[in-house]
Amino acid sequence: MSLFNVTKFRSNAVVCALSLLLVTAPIAGYSQEHQSAATTESQLQDSHYYCPMHPEETSHEPGRCAKCNMFLVKDEQLDTSSPDGQAKRVADKDYYCPMHPEVTSHEPDRCPKCNMFLVKEEEEENQIDEHAGHNHSATELTNQSEPQSKAEQLLSQPKPTLIPAAQSSGDGNVKYVCPMHPHVVSDVPGTCPICGMNLEKVNVGAATEEVVVGVSGGMQQALGMRSEQVTKGTLWKLVKTIGTVEYNENAIGHAHTRVSGWLETLMVHTVGQRVKKGQLLYELYSPELINAQDDYMQAVDYLKQDKNRGAGLLRKARLRLELLGVSSSTIKQLERTGETIYRVPYYAEQDGFVSQLSVRHGMYVEPGNTLFEIVDLSSVWVIADVFENEQSWLEQGRPVEVTSAAQGLFDLESTIDYIYPELDPVSRAMRVRVKLDNPGKLLKPGTLVDVKLFGGPQRDVLSIPTEALILTGRENRVVVQRDDNKFASVSVKVGMIAQGKAEITEGLNAGDKVIVSGQFLLDSEASIQGSLQRLSGSNSSENTASDPHANH
Repeated sequence: MSLFNVTKFRSNAVVCALSLLLVTAPIAGYSQEHQSAATTESQLQDSHYYCPMHPEETSHEPGRCAKCNMFLVKDEQLDTSSPDGQAKRVADKDYYCPMHPEVTSHEPDRCPKCNMFLVKEEEEENQIDEHAGHNHSATELTNQSEPQSKAEQLLSQPKPTLIPAAQSSGDGNVKYVCPMHPHVVSDVPGTCPICGMNLEKVNVGAATEEVVVGVSGGMQQALGMRSEQVTKGTLWKLVKTIGTVEYNENAIGHAHTRVSGWLETLMVHTVGQRVKKGQLLYELYSPELINAQDDYMQAVDYLKQDKNRGAGLLRKARLRLELLGVSSSTIKQLERTGETIYRVPYYAEQDGFVSQLSVRHGMYVEPGNTLFEIVDLSSVWVIADVFENEQSWLEQGRPVEVTSAAQGLFDLESTIDYIYPELDPVSRAMRVRVKLDNPGKLLKPGTLVDVKLFGGPQRDVLSIPTEALILTGRENRVVVQRDDNKFASVSVKVGMIAQGKAEITEGLNAGDKVIVSGQFLLDSEASIQGSLQRLSGSNSSENTASDPHANH
């Protein structure tokens, strides 16, 4: 082969090699790229675990998140057969916050801003709005064009905010708390046994630190807040209760017969009938009374014969008639006429009303039978109930005021007549008896009346209105105004409560201003923020800035 032919063959070989290289190079690159994409797709399909706080952190096996150190959870909604399964899981967020619609999630959770439960979107809410991409809305235009009303301006005032109080001299105790589960507290560093996050270091504040809440003037007006000053003065032990009017048992009279006989000429016919002292009630026919009258007349005749022995017999015969219930006027009539009275009259011994009647005309009666019950209403008893915590205030002789508005009687003055020694086993109340004059007979037994029982005075005591107290069950609290826009919730000890005032034995000083209206919101705000302050301490703001998940 000539030199020319060899050179030509070599040139053709080089050209063929270069052509083959140019043809196979794109094929190899495409094969390598396709193999890399298949590997990535296989990794995405095998990534069945993700971080609840960082959904982009995924893994195909259990482990911990590289950012927050939380345990990775298994994604049951991921479709491994689809190449875009992970993208669908990230994009499919069916839960949103009602207060912050921009906060969405693919599973039920709480909003990181307001801590509200996320709610599930309805099907009609998931439809795409063709104007969703615009930067303005009709509501914004309306708000820009129309001025806000006064109510909207008040409601737009900032909510009560916590004003940091002066820190105590000590740094407090160092604790380690889980940001996701605040009830998990440890004395040493570690991880949360529930979610696996690292425990955050916090400085627990002192329990004696006062929590001050700042409220603007507009918010105070919206809440209707009113304040009153703590004063020192005299506080009377006053018991206001309900009493029942009853018969004066010392003024109840019973009519009994002391001999057997038959009733004649009965003058009392109905219950409630008024009788007067000396009025004829009934006439009684009794053989025993006739014999007693005959013996008395014989003693009168024997007195004429023998004055010494006759005087003794006459005295005994007269005494016998008196003991059998015969009145002195009947005995005088017997002496004057000398004739036996077969129907002996009996008269009323007191004024009053017939409260009980158990006989009728012509009935046969015996000793021991109650014929009538006559009650004198010139004086009545008022029985009042006093509870156990007020029993030590009262004693006999203390002044009392009784009011019966139905009868037009107001502030009838009297005194405590008697305090019963036992308590009512059902109501656990003590009964107090008040004797009350009833000259007009207006107070009827069974009437309910208002009773004021005055105890001894307490002098030079601090007192506040009772509406300022916040009764929590475990302690009593009041909201104190420290400045024009600064308020604090203070624990107090309460003594006696009377006349709309409460005695304060500890917690306040004379001249302090307490809130008597709208204080419950401030107390709850101070309690919540105070708990957060005591938990996080002075380093809470630094920890929040360094850790984006400290407030979850």
